[in-house]
Amino acid sequence: EVQLVESGGALVQPGGSLTLSCVVSGRSFTDGYIAWFRQGPGKEREGVSFIAENNGFAIHQDSMKGRFTTSIDNTKNTVYLRMTRLQFEDTAVYYCAASWGFIGNRFFDADTFPHWGQGTQVTVSS
Repeated sequence: EVQLVESGGALVQPGGSLTLSCVVSGRSFTDGYIAWFRQGPGKEREGVSFIAENNGFAIHQDSMKGRFTTSIDNTKNTVYLRMTRLQFEDTAVYYCAASWGFIGNRFFDADTFPHWGQGTQVTVSS
């Protein structure tokens, strides 16, 4: 059974930084696709970033480019989301999701990913 466990969420001040982790277990990490999503209070879930295990290809939503970085450590089956210059609007529960199927260009389509973690809370507040 595939399991994803996020960690690293916290309360942080505006302008601060945070790194989230997503550990994948239950299946070989090889050729997997991992995405980060988030859902803020009263908002719909939205895609944050995507990374491909086989070549490290990563993309981010436009509003997060330059502030967020996604990386992968194959030796630890772990994907990281490094968030900098955090803003109030970044407050959300952050989820990682995984797929080993065909993605195409549906990087931020939640239906593409059958495996999800339980989420980790990020709160940006002064």
